[in-house]
Amino acid sequence: METTNRIRNMALAAVFAALLAVSGQIAIPLPPVPITLQTLVVMLAGSVLGARLGATSVLVFIVLAAFGVPVLSGGKSGIAALAGPTAGYIWSWPVAAYLIGWMTERTIPELRFWKLTVYHVLWGIVFVYFCGGIWLMYAVGLDWYAALIGGVAPFVPGDLVKALVASSVALRLYRSYPIIRPRGQASEES
Repeated sequence: METTNRIRNMALAAVFAALLAVSGQIAIPLPPVPITLQTLVVMLAGSVLGARLGATSVLVFIVLAAFGVPVLSGGKSGIAALAGPTAGYIWSWPVAAYLIGWMTERTIPELRFWKLTVYHVLWGIVFVYFCGGIWLMYAVGLDWYAALIGGVAPFVPGDLVKALVASSVALRLYRSYPIIRPRGQASEES
């Protein structure tokens, strides 16, 4: 059964890495950072797959981008793209997925919509914006106001909707096919 779990986990990580790639191609190009559905998938990766597997799926996506697979928004890829204006956001995603998953794992089976929404907003929005804004300030050279106006403000309404959607989808998935288990509970296949 151990092999079955590993294969299932690899498949789930691959599916979420693919979802992250596809969600980046659905974009509204705004300088310096485009609007995509990728933060929705990052939130779902953590809340559906859990801390370790959610972060792993996002890291697989980043490794693919680093090796030249055009998975980033607009079909970009490579180390240069991972060091561009959006780098602070992208590099924060595995940590965000991990923290969302970590909080979710500790809340199951008492997980509620409002709790999951708080996790998504705190780690999937505030944390990601913080990292992205800091990167825009120090690596791109924007002042704090320009980073806030160009790299945070346009995304707030849409990302709040994404947090609500991610919470609803994650709860429905958990109720129909619980991938993550409460801490200390073995999976049914073990």
